[in-house]
Amino acid sequence: MRTSFVSALIAIGSAVQTAAQLNGKVGPLTTHADKAAIKTCNIVNYGAKANAKTDNGPAIQKAWDDCKVGGGEVYVPEGDYGLSTFLTLSSKKPMSFRLDGIIYRIGTAQGNMLLFKRIDDFEFYSSTSKGAIQGYGYEYHKQNKYGPRILRFQNMNRFSIHDVALVDAPAFHFSLDTCTGGEVYNMVVHGGARGGLDGIDVWGSNIHIHDVEVSNKDECVTVKNPSDHLLIENIFCNWSGGCAMGSLAGDTNIHDIEYNKIYTQRSNQMFMFKSYGGSGTVSNVALNNFRGHSNAYSLNIDATWQSMKPIAGDGVLYRNMSFSGWSGTCADGHQRGPIKFNCPADVPCTDLQVDNFTVGSQKGKTVEHVCHNAYGSGACLREGDGPGAFTTTKTVEVVPRATQTMTGELVNGLGLTKPIPIPAIRTSFFPGVPAIKPRMADSKKN
Repeated sequence: MRTSFVSALIAIGSAVQTAAQLNGKVGPLTTHADKAAIKTCNIVNYGAKANAKTDNGPAIQKAWDDCKVGGGEVYVPEGDYGLSTFLTLSSKKPMSFRLDGIIYRIGTAQGNMLLFKRIDDFEFYSSTSKGAIQGYGYEYHKQNKYGPRILRFQNMNRFSIHDVALVDAPAFHFSLDTCTGGEVYNMVVHGGARGGLDGIDVWGSNIHIHDVEVSNKDECVTVKNPSDHLLIENIFCNWSGGCAMGSLAGDTNIHDIEYNKIYTQRSNQMFMFKSYGGSGTVSNVALNNFRGHSNAYSLNIDATWQSMKPIAGDGVLYRNMSFSGWSGTCADGHQRGPIKFNCPADVPCTDLQVDNFTVGSQKGKTVEHVCHNAYGSGACLREGDGPGAFTTTKTVEVVPRATQTMTGELVNGLGLTKPIPIPAIRTSFFPGVPAIKPRMADSKKN
């Protein structure tokens, strides 16, 4: 039996509080300095050449194998290093990977350029905030093809990655696969203007992602199934697909998720939930303080998402979710209104709450909110809990507040036919808000 409307509001309030909390400590158990003090393995001492056309994969592997015996730090010094032999790196000892140079893809294999797996206590970082991996994805994209992913963490626990740039992936840029206790921050992801080049995809538990810039034409920072206790904040989706959850299929189990201070400009959406059929639940979700302008969609729950094939099942249940502090503009407030909740008739969305939502339109003074089978309070939501299929449309006049913009906003997507330059990591990822932690290059100056 569903809760009453009053009890639903109480549940929503508790959901916001719960979603804002990680459920444990995140980040490495020991510092990178501690690891380096045990042993530092400079890849140059294992045969690496600072040459972007030389395969340095074997040298990195040798350095890793030597360091992982007792734990330590693999060091890629400043310079350009080619990578043709893609690597899968694991360790039973604490490890760090210091990338002060730039790794360039020169290999043509599929899979992942770098895959780190099954490590407890790990840090991937650049001490200069200039380390990067260049995927040269344009070599594939100009032929309408895809290639390898740049970076993947799999079954990692108590880790961090920070102060690095991931550029022009032939496919996805960074995937966090079944990870726990992690922190991702002070990063920039620049990919081509094409679908299938996801920025950051995460599925796992107790992970803090903050202060990240993404430019591509697909996912910005997106939650996959299963996931719980994720805090994602201070994100700059700079000409991107936008943030999302999904696509979701059978046995969905996602709960206690918060996004906060997300700035999105000239993107497909500010946030979209994507499913078509399937089963399971998304619950205890708080999406707070989204700002942006010139986006096609704003807030969209789409349970008949046409970009995926229908999955067996009555649909994913979306419940106990709140959306507060949204402002800015969408491209057309009637063609693609700021709020579109499209929920299955057999599994309606319940216990939703919308407040302080002032996303206007760049065309005209009114916008249209549309709710299909969605219950809660605010916008076009219907009070109560059903049953029965329904559609509610609400036209409202919105005077958009002036949206503070960001430096370096892209007007067009990054290209597909020539190399994408390696960008600098910025110091702010949301208007008027400094990064939670300083860049390593800046902290070394203090």
